[in-house]
Amino acid sequence: MAQSAQEVLKMIQDNNIQLIDLKFIDTPGIWQHLTLYQDQIDESSFTDGVAFDGSSIRGWKAINESDMAMVPDPKTAWIDPFMKEPTLSMICSIKEPRTGEWYSRDPRSIAQKAIDYLVSTGLGDTAFFGPEAEFFVFDDVRFDQKENHSFYFVDSVEGRWNSGRKEAGGNLGYKPRYKEGYFPVAPTDTLQDIRTEMLLVMQKCGVPIEKHHHEVATGGQCELGFKFATLIEAADYLMTYKYVIKNVGKKYGKSITFMPKPLFNDNGSGMHTHQSIWRDGQPLFWGDGYANLSQMALHYIGGLLKHAPALLALTNPSTNSYKRLVPGFEAPVNLAYSQGNRSASIRIPLSGGNPKAKRLEFRCPDATANPYIAFAAMLCAGIDGIKNQIDPGEPLDVDIYDLSPEELNKIPSTPASLEAALEALEHDHAFLTETGVFTEDFINTWIEYKLDNEVNPMRLRPHPYEFSLYYDV
Repeated sequence: MAQSAQEVLKMIQDNNIQLIDLKFIDTPGIWQHLTLYQDQIDESSFTDGVAFDGSSIRGWKAINESDMAMVPDPKTAWIDPFMKEPTLSMICSIKEPRTGEWYSRDPRSIAQKAIDYLVSTGLGDTAFFGPEAEFFVFDDVRFDQKENHSFYFVDSVEGRWNSGRKEAGGNLGYKPRYKEGYFPVAPTDTLQDIRTEMLLVMQKCGVPIEKHHHEVATGGQCELGFKFATLIEAADYLMTYKYVIKNVGKKYGKSITFMPKPLFNDNGSGMHTHQSIWRDGQPLFWGDGYANLSQMALHYIGGLLKHAPALLALTNPSTNSYKRLVPGFEAPVNLAYSQGNRSASIRIPLSGGNPKAKRLEFRCPDATANPYIAFAAMLCAGIDGIKNQIDPGEPLDVDIYDLSPEELNKIPSTPASLEAALEALEHDHAFLTETGVFTEDFINTWIEYKLDNEVNPMRLRPHPYEFSLYYDV
């Protein structure tokens, strides 16, 4: 992979690249792009950027101050495998062209400020993140919302609900049972070849790949794995992951969704996020404490747990997120930590005595999150825990299903809705803004955007299940 502007320009020349595709992420977390003819890119593009109108990007500039510049990162260059004409793709950060400053609402620039803040504290110089984003593969997706009707319909040849359906060539009956879709072999797992292609194409796009497998839910739930990386690299890889998976799926006539809870009564899709801090090439989370954690790691956990209700407004930022965060589906609803309990919001994976593998796994997030914002916010919360020596309390190493209601009431839970998480963020965000990583403007814009475009519109609309409950009253 290229490391400099000069190497990218040589790659363009050596591969006879005609088109350059510049990608950047909007505030909610969707890639946007602009495609340029190759003579529009030179060395200055990597410092001054390429001008564009930012007024049409969600959560960004007003029309009277819309001029912005996207600055490509040469380390993210790869040849797009889905384009007919040779096209070089690069991921960009956003600058204010009038001042030359990085744009305060640009998620990738916020992520860089989080790393700069870590370094400034002297606590570490590198934060590693390893997200595990689950997704569903559907064969048919239909939804609509009008004044007089509302519906969604998703279907999968693997769906257990289709065990009695007449199918072309006959229904062979290989449908994963509800909550039993983890690791079945073919013919029950029908998606092996698609996942393999997804994984190998990711590698061609510069993502360091590891594995793929079927996930717990029926109806085509899957996960691919890539190696942990530094904060910004991990977010870049995750966006490439989503891009590749969706486009390979489309090639096979499949539709991919990272919605946390597209199906009722089966497991949802999360994005368990592994994280650790290093300094001078040495891991700092290994120690002689609980589960071989250092005191720094335990305080980091304390920060995550303390700020979790506010964090979830950024790591679980959809109304659908909170349909996953309910008991009974391996959902991490308990704000506690454990080395084995997967219902705890923070799990300590086994590291086999290897200090470099020692990390913690925050299990609450899902892939509706903007990864640059989510990772930066988690790092800020963890650093706040370290700086203020926040005690995470006792670990939750018990079977929660055996606990009495009185014992359960003593364990804090995740917020029950996006609105509740946004309220928590409104009252608890100093750990984000006092660091200089996030601005008050960004936090206020985020809350306003989510309320105006997601929470309140959902509140206004009748839900189909309400007709089952109340139509005949």
